[in-house]
Amino acid sequence: MQILAPLSVFRAHPALVWQVAKRDVLGRYRGSTFGLLWALVTPFLVLTVYTIAFGYVMGSRWPHTENSKAGFAMILYVGLIVHGFFAECLTRAPTLVAGNPNYVKRVVFPLDVLPWALVAGALFHELLNVLVFAVVYSVLVGLPPATIVYFPIVLLPLAVLCTGVAWLMACLGVYFRDINHVTGVLAMAMLFLSSAIVPEDAIPIQYRWLIEINPLTFIIDQARNVALWGITPDWLGLGLYLFAATASMYAGFAIFHATRPGFADVL
Repeated sequence: MQILAPLSVFRAHPALVWQVAKRDVLGRYRGSTFGLLWALVTPFLVLTVYTIAFGYVMGSRWPHTENSKAGFAMILYVGLIVHGFFAECLTRAPTLVAGNPNYVKRVVFPLDVLPWALVAGALFHELLNVLVFAVVYSVLVGLPPATIVYFPIVLLPLAVLCTGVAWLMACLGVYFRDINHVTGVLAMAMLFLSSAIVPEDAIPIQYRWLIEINPLTFIIDQARNVALWGITPDWLGLGLYLFAATASMYAGFAIFHATRPGFADVL
């Protein structure tokens, strides 16, 4: 496998990646009354539900908030948008190939485009979520810290990891159709076993390792540092994370291409 093989699709089919991602995003809202506006409305609704449930009903508190409901909502929202990006890639990847049998059987289509288009579409929604965060934060708290410009850099290693996950789940979804039922549960577990909703210090020490090994925890913590508290990223930590994520991406790519010859027979 060539060293730049996972990226070769951008050299060979850059417009196709864009068109597939665009079709996927627009197709999700086709036929709805508000159309693409739902991409902005949904984050507000999710934030409201979780804030009411954890901030008011369950009375959850977070360090740095001084019992401020607005501060708690912003901390919660950053965790949710990071998790939402990962969850979208994880839960939709199994149907990338299995849900498009015509791409495998009847036309010559570069299947490598599909995982990249999925991640691109998820990044689009992530951008809208960050925009919503900036607006809500400005209204409730004030202008976000200048370090928020590092947010895309913090998200980059996770995007690389999600690409590897997408390749792996796309091929597994062809051979094991039941995996669709597993990814939703796994995404929920990744949410509640991370620092997205509950601060790590609030977890009993004997169970804290479950939070620490979650690949979302580090990114969520770094995202909060740059978006909320004006702390520059942990460059060494991000570098190590990117290295591990790149290795995972190449592993997912290799498995995808090793199993690809059997797609047509299964579908």
